[in-house]
Amino acid sequence: MSQTPRNTPREAGNSRSTSQDATGENEFDTRDAPDGASIALPAHVAGSGILDRLIDTARDYAKASTAENTNRAYAADWKHFARWCRRKGAEPLPPAPELIGLYLADLASGSGPSPALLVSTIERRLSGLAWHYAQRGFALDRKNRHIATVLAGIRRKHARPPVQKEAILPEDILTMVATLPHDLRGLRDRAILLLGFAGGLRRSEIVSLDVGKDDTPDSGGWIEILDDGAVLTLNAKTGWREVEIGRGSTDQTCPVHALEQWLHFAKIDFGPVFVRTSRDGKRALEVRLSDKHVARLIKRTVRDAGLRADLPEKDRLALFSGHSLRAGLASSAEVDERYVQKQLGHASAEMTRRYQRRRDRFRVNLTKAAGL
Repeated sequence: MSQTPRNTPREAGNSRSTSQDATGENEFDTRDAPDGASIALPAHVAGSGILDRLIDTARDYAKASTAENTNRAYAADWKHFARWCRRKGAEPLPPAPELIGLYLADLASGSGPSPALLVSTIERRLSGLAWHYAQRGFALDRKNRHIATVLAGIRRKHARPPVQKEAILPEDILTMVATLPHDLRGLRDRAILLLGFAGGLRRSEIVSLDVGKDDTPDSGGWIEILDDGAVLTLNAKTGWREVEIGRGSTDQTCPVHALEQWLHFAKIDFGPVFVRTSRDGKRALEVRLSDKHVARLIKRTVRDAGLRADLPEKDRLALFSGHSLRAGLASSAEVDERYVQKQLGHASAEMTRRYQRRRDRFRVNLTKAAGL
């Protein structure tokens, strides 16, 4: 890097006043901005009271433009970058490609007690910075040589193959379900596992379901149970989509039957589909489950079912997550790839293939096809 960063180091005591002078408006102070919801406004409008309601509405829409988990991650990324800038005596605004290149290099090399980050995490941090700069009316040129060349070098030196979660196959899910009790809590968790597997659902999609359309403000979709199966209408990561879940060959393995059993005995006909239960497991409460419950449920039943018992418990539990259900469906369904792609809600077939753990391995033998 031959140029000196525009954000040159300065005395820490001048940091805050310089930030305000550089931007011209206090609302651009990154330490005061709400997580992922800053709205840049002209000075004569900000704080005038004229557009307060629309300002709040616009902020809500800005937060809704990305998933809640993404908002939290981006907010943490920006706070980390702002702290890093303060420690270096620099300012985060306006964006300086040279400074961001130095930040990425610091993340990759590790400094002091902070360990070096994975390449995927560094790329996510950069995406978080670009998003926050956009919310503040700035454009971050990720192709600038001070960013692009540093990131290319980090990828070349530190990149590793992506770590994929283990796929939960049909025999695995049946063994996991068999470990569950037959009380109300067991009915709920059985429906979660079978529905998540058959629908190829994300854990957030599972817990965001309501019984009917517009039952709750935080709904992420609703269900319709028919004679041949269930149709889930989901407001998912890639937009609205319908997921068809057909009935299984037996009641013991049928996700739709498991869902009906849970709804019937929990007496749920409105609001969230999957809710918490009382301590004794005999009564359904009105509180929607967190998506973390799905992750904990998968790890617990994987352990109880003895999957991958050849590994130490810590290592084998780390192999499985909510995505193991999606990977399991993609790897097990012996149908045309386009149907799997539609079920998972992927925009490209290439993304679907990433989920198909070993399903098509050696199905086409080019060695023999070439005459060897």
